[in-house]
Amino acid sequence: MLHKCIIKILLTYLFLKLECGLMEKGFFVDLGRMRYKQAWDFQRLLWQMRVEEKIPNTLILVEHEHVITKGKSADDKNLLYSEEELKKKGVDLHVVERGGDFTYHGPGQLVGYPIFHVKKGLAGIRPFVRKVEESITQTMGRFGIASKGSMQFEDKHPVGVWLGDKKLAAIGIAVKKWVSFHGFALNVSTDLDMFHLIVPCGLEDKSVTSMEKLLGKKPSFEEVKTGILEAFEKIFEIEFETEQMEDFQ
Repeated sequence: MLHKCIIKILLTYLFLKLECGLMEKGFFVDLGRMRYKQAWDFQRLLWQMRVEEKIPNTLILVEHEHVITKGKSADDKNLLYSEEELKKKGVDLHVVERGGDFTYHGPGQLVGYPIFHVKKGLAGIRPFVRKVEESITQTMGRFGIASKGSMQFEDKHPVGVWLGDKKLAAIGIAVKKWVSFHGFALNVSTDLDMFHLIVPCGLEDKSVTSMEKLLGKKPSFEEVKTGILEAFEKIFEIEFETEQMEDFQ
């Protein structure tokens, strides 16, 4: 009962902020399905524009073709195939600016890139990551999935969204000049066999899962996308305006 009251109070508070024009304005860009390199270049363009305060906080959502990204602290032993072998399998490989190890992206996975200004210092970055986790776990709750962000566990868990020891969403965020880029990857109906190309995030003792596997059926990708967008609006207190990629060229 108390929990329902708290939710009602929060929703009323957000509604009043929206009605009074107090919600922060932001941009939302849906890139559909796109190869990694094109989306990466676009992401860096928006990062520069956000640094220069030419645009407000902006959330990009995209579904990638098969690709593996290598973070700054990646251990090469966690890439189980050579770049040449990956090419034969139709999988791209890119070295990127985020922290962490190797990560796989591909069809059926919803990838989000929040290009947000982050408060200075670690005191700003940690709450930012927590809010990203909360946005995902809140969306999962709409589908009846009781997931947890890393910061909700009593014992130490790597950053991301989890069902026990199974990772549902990976998070790898870079912050430069106090603006974030890169982001999260949520397994909606991903082919989990593709993760056998790597040791995901270097975690040999843990595995990955997907919404499809947990629900026993493939969820609507568009419904998941809508849930994520609405959760970001609520948790980050941003009213998003939809923009197109060409609007920024």
